[in-house]
Amino acid sequence: MLNGDTVIDSTRVSPAGDNSLARDNMVQSQLRTWLVLDPRTLAVFEQIPREHFVPERLRRLAYSDLQLPIGNGEAMMEPRLEGRMLQALAPQPGERALEIGTGSGFVTACLAQLCGSVTSIEIDPELRAQALENLRTARSEARIDVLEGDAVTGWRDGQRYDVIAVTGSLPSLHRGFHGSLVIGGRLFMIVGTPPVMEALLITRTGQHAWTCESLFETSLPPLRGAQQATQPATQQALVL
Repeated sequence: MLNGDTVIDSTRVSPAGDNSLARDNMVQSQLRTWLVLDPRTLAVFEQIPREHFVPERLRRLAYSDLQLPIGNGEAMMEPRLEGRMLQALAPQPGERALEIGTGSGFVTACLAQLCGSVTSIEIDPELRAQALENLRTARSEARIDVLEGDAVTGWRDGQRYDVIAVTGSLPSLHRGFHGSLVIGGRLFMIVGTPPVMEALLITRTGQHAWTCESLFETSLPPLRGAQQATQPATQQALVL
């Protein structure tokens, strides 16, 4: 889930009713050209109807390379960034995923298809209700729990997850999510301030050890309330 203004280029639209062609163009010209090459990741973008997660007035733009507004000042990230995130996390069948920021529910649906179960946290009650309806419409609600809550500094439910996807940026790297990973678990987050931010993949390698890989530079609006998440990571806990 993203926060911020979105500028839409109305010239880049899908022909009305031609979702299969638009979906294929998205995979070939957006995902593959941005090094999203994992077959399982590409398959979810080919199979899940993204138009069901976009407001009706914007459905002709569902497969465009845009951050589409979904209401209440929030927006979906563009498909290529969603693809890079899912590819980096590499969810496997039977694994448990935690998503911070449900937004439209599209990434939630992708995670559910790639792994065993998804717990998704949404701070906005209206967006949570909208995401649940989108998931039902797309018939993607199985194995998904969408909860209302503020998880910008972590989600402490006593559970451990194989995959954690943070779908908005944070101003600095903090350890609020690290302890929610199982050993071998992966955390994707985007850290920094405009105009350039860094996408990170953090892997828990032991009870008190994590590694951090810098994946690429990007720019992404912050999670709502992200200025709260300013606790720095310690060098002892995180190997850069």
